[in-house]
Amino acid sequence: MLLSAQSQAPGYKEALAELCKLYWYPLYGHIRRYGFSVHDAQDLTQGFFLDILERKSLSRVEQQKAKFRSFLLASLQNFLSNEARRARSLKRGGQVEFVRLDLGDAEERYGQEQATATLTPEKIFDARWALTLLGEAKNRLRQEYRDSAKAATFEALKGFLDPVGANELPSYKEVAEQLKVSVAAVKTLIHRLRKRNAALVREEIMRTVSDPADIEAESRELCEALIATEGRIQP
Repeated sequence: MLLSAQSQAPGYKEALAELCKLYWYPLYGHIRRYGFSVHDAQDLTQGFFLDILERKSLSRVEQQKAKFRSFLLASLQNFLSNEARRARSLKRGGQVEFVRLDLGDAEERYGQEQATATLTPEKIFDARWALTLLGEAKNRLRQEYRDSAKAATFEALKGFLDPVGANELPSYKEVAEQLKVSVAAVKTLIHRLRKRNAALVREEIMRTVSDPADIEAESRELCEALIATEGRIQP
């Protein structure tokens, strides 16, 4: 997807819009953390996307061998530091909607985040990005199970994808009774669920890097960011 957005070929705007639709919240949260009001953060988020589109900035991601995540954060910081550009972007962002954002949900998520004074804004951004990426992979996995008429199986097992809530999980026996299968079958189902989820997470990372060689490094950096937040950043 990133390569399509970079190419400037027909359809690149749609590819860019899809990326922005998926990964706008970490940018919005970063802007809010710098003290901007809800309204200004909304306008600046849209204005930033429009700025990227108008300047065709994504072509530089491949040239610089940068990751989409790192490129966006650096570009956003430059964008916010320029007072004159900020004024123009507020006008553009307020009048033109490049991608529809669920801003009501954003404020709810932002309000649920706990104090993170010991973390840098960049580390918090990376953690939000990681949670967004994991959430998209989980949404895709949920849809795959629904398409296979296995929605009930996914709902029964989805908790086993999140190690944070491991202490609150039902027992294998309880899940087996719920799904009317054996305990051994439950273990197999969980293994398959986790394996497919890991594959989808990898696919999501692949969609946001220019070079497949960056996948492992990107995965490590996002894991480190999540560990550093100690669960204080909410999905």
